[in-house]
Amino acid sequence: MTVLERLAASEAPRGVSELARSLGLTKSNVHRTLQTLVMAGYVRATAAGTYECTLKLFELASSVLARVDVRHVAEPFMRSLADQTHETIHLSLLDKAEVIYLHKIDGAHPVRAYSSIGGRAPAYCVASGKVLLAYQEQALVHLSDPLPAHTSRTITSLDTLRQELEQVRVQGFAINRGEWREGVCGLAAIVHDAMGKPAASIGISGPADRLDPAALRRFSDVVVDAARGLSRALGYNPIAQSPRPIHTGASG
Repeated sequence: MTVLERLAASEAPRGVSELARSLGLTKSNVHRTLQTLVMAGYVRATAAGTYECTLKLFELASSVLARVDVRHVAEPFMRSLADQTHETIHLSLLDKAEVIYLHKIDGAHPVRAYSSIGGRAPAYCVASGKVLLAYQEQALVHLSDPLPAHTSRTITSLDTLRQELEQVRVQGFAINRGEWREGVCGLAAIVHDAMGKPAASIGISGPADRLDPAALRRFSDVVVDAARGLSRALGYNPIAQSPRPIHTGASG
């Protein structure tokens, strides 16, 4: 990392000897490190025998910045959702088989859903995770079959989960029926970025006695509306992302 940071801070490509002197390392150590960075795609060798950083660092930084931007832009939408539902609001991201809570606003009720910013949960057990899996099905490779049960309501069959994810895409939101924590339910919808890719999920959670099936149906529209509003604020244009009809030139 020291070699990479020094190279990234340089205005021009640097040679092995120059890097070794400036870092107080041996040339062999620097050379081996550079070869590792080249193989990983972070550094490339120039025709002059020096080394420079590739755009992979920019790609990493862009991913981090996108997450920070989502949190900042999401704040008013989360506040509005909290005012409308009085439940705990989560902004979440998918990390392999888990969902990470990027931001949280506690509900107004004295009994709230337990979670913390930076906390994790199995994606297949919570609404925020299921809606992300529905739009990033490649992440299913990180799940086992059967799936570990956390409550009596946990989906343990991968085939059953796939069927539910298909339903999530059709209805536009996901539901947690106490599948991660006994007596805690939730509902979440997907947030898209300007490229039309899944950027995050936004949703509500709370005790099952408040978020019963009738309440979940009642809140589904406001959660989906919040997700759509946040998506638009991030630059998402659903019309631009829709497939265009193919014109064959044939009449009729």
